[in-house]
Amino acid sequence: MKQYPTAHINAEPGDFAPTVLMPGDPLRSKFIAENYLTDPKLVNNVRGVQGYTGTYQGKRVSVMASGMGMPSIGIYSHELFSVFGVENIIRVGSAGALSTDIHVRDIVIGMGASTDSGFAANFNLPGTFAPICSYSLLEKCVACAKDVQATYHVGNLLSSDIFYRDDETANARWSKMGIMAVEMESAALYMNAARLRKNALCICTVSDHIVTGEEISAEERQTSFGEMIQLALETAIRV
Repeated sequence: MKQYPTAHINAEPGDFAPTVLMPGDPLRSKFIAENYLTDPKLVNNVRGVQGYTGTYQGKRVSVMASGMGMPSIGIYSHELFSVFGVENIIRVGSAGALSTDIHVRDIVIGMGASTDSGFAANFNLPGTFAPICSYSLLEKCVACAKDVQATYHVGNLLSSDIFYRDDETANARWSKMGIMAVEMESAALYMNAARLRKNALCICTVSDHIVTGEEISAEERQTSFGEMIQLALETAIRV
């Protein structure tokens, strides 16, 4: 029997919409709710991880923070999927570019999520699992990106457990395998979605370039993130 609330989400059945946007930062969750949703209602605030449900263009949509890293998004996505009836999670965040074909302010959409994490060991598989997004969400997102004429790239991300990497050669080795950009959450999200037969997608704005050193200011970052949030919301209402 499902138990409400869970250890990390103090909510009731029906509090969350079928589609949830997940930024890492709780304050960004609050920002999205207050600036993009109509009549947002706070439905979770355990540990300051704020979750809201409102409407966007007449359709119910939720937004809740995931925290940083795969262990954190692994907890929240699992509980949303398995306990609260959520069907689709769209991660919205930032990424550091590795490809010279990608620039800051561009949007990267994770068709796949390679990883240096041991998260897949939890599933006790007799081989290597390839975390991929849900094609239905990807197809809708790309169509939306074309409609709004966003500068976007679709491909493989690296979900890393490590932010301050000691091995300075690692990024070049990932880059030669076609990795577009590095972030820290999508592989765990994709694996949970696969295990629980749900849908997931990661959309990130490139906030800095790991190879060239290019980066954008905090003010520019907020403006660039606005395009990504709009893209995620437009995708959400097409689900």
